[in-house]
Amino acid sequence: MKIFLSFVRKEFRHVIRDKRSLIILVGLPVAMMLLFGFALSSEVKNSNIAILDNSRDETTHTLIDRLDQSQYFSVKEILHSEKEIEAIFKKGEVRLVVIFPANFQENLLHIQKAQVRLVGDASDPNTSNIIINYASGVIRSYQDELFGLQKMPYQIELDTRMLYNPQLKSSYNFVPGVMTLILMLLGAMMTSVAIVKEKEMGTMEILLVSPMKPLMVVFSKAVPYLALCFFDVILILIMAVYILDMPIAGSLPLLLAESLLFILTTLSLGLLVSAIVDTQQVAMFISLVGFLMPALIFSGFMFPIENMPIPMQVISNIVPTKWYYSIVRAIMVKGLGFAFVYKQTLILLGMTLLFLGLAVKKFKVRLE
Repeated sequence: MKIFLSFVRKEFRHVIRDKRSLIILVGLPVAMMLLFGFALSSEVKNSNIAILDNSRDETTHTLIDRLDQSQYFSVKEILHSEKEIEAIFKKGEVRLVVIFPANFQENLLHIQKAQVRLVGDASDPNTSNIIINYASGVIRSYQDELFGLQKMPYQIELDTRMLYNPQLKSSYNFVPGVMTLILMLLGAMMTSVAIVKEKEMGTMEILLVSPMKPLMVVFSKAVPYLALCFFDVILILIMAVYILDMPIAGSLPLLLAESLLFILTTLSLGLLVSAIVDTQQVAMFISLVGFLMPALIFSGFMFPIENMPIPMQVISNIVPTKWYYSIVRAIMVKGLGFAFVYKQTLILLGMTLLFLGLAVKKFKVRLE
């Protein structure tokens, strides 16, 4: 055990001396959190819109002010005819045109019915749909203020609630996703590259002639990355709570324990890769293409898995990131306990043992 600990201390010194690895291990999580938090948010805010007001009454002026004062819109242009709509869209200056017909206030107050036309730039359909929904929400809110206390015959009322994330903050989605991607990439790539580097430089043979068993030598190289990846988890959680204002709804010890299990899964994958390949270039290619792309596609972070064809849904079950992402969302966002994530935990544990077993088998054949 003393020899193993001495090897671990030696590997820690190697990692600390390697400034580039430290920048990747510590700087990448910070950069991704800030990038997703402030630059790549799925929320659409401060969108430029144009107004075509054919009524020019008190009600339309109020609605225009409501739209302009909201965090989602900024009124950039006041149009005078519908002929100007296509021209302003071609310039790319606005994303939405709000059209009020003539006699808007009169129709609204006397027959309690008035139409507002929302014309969006559907060259980006997802953004256009989000913006139109925001505008519809502002208008509906104003309508409720006018007629909310009046009883109308055959009225259907919708009572909508958003559980777990009532403010619809995108951080509730990307923080678990970023944690998943970072741990998958760093855990597998850094471990595999570090061990393959020893093979490539010819120093692995020197390590293997030590009194310690060959596999323990290899495992000792993975321990520093285990500690650094766990540090990344703590760093991401601190940034999520204090910078992105995302609370941890569930048990923090459970979340940390599940993260530790997933780190072990990624390290096992890294050990397996290092047992198969002999060059750093191949190890990085497998980590970036073979692990990162499936992690993006099949985790459910970027694309809903239920929208995929059945064969791809089946494939997603063998990707570890799917199960860890599900665990983090359940604990961190929904506040659920172990009883709700034990299935995903057992699957990750099984994957870890499988990858580790394959890595051990490969190393026994190659190193002994």
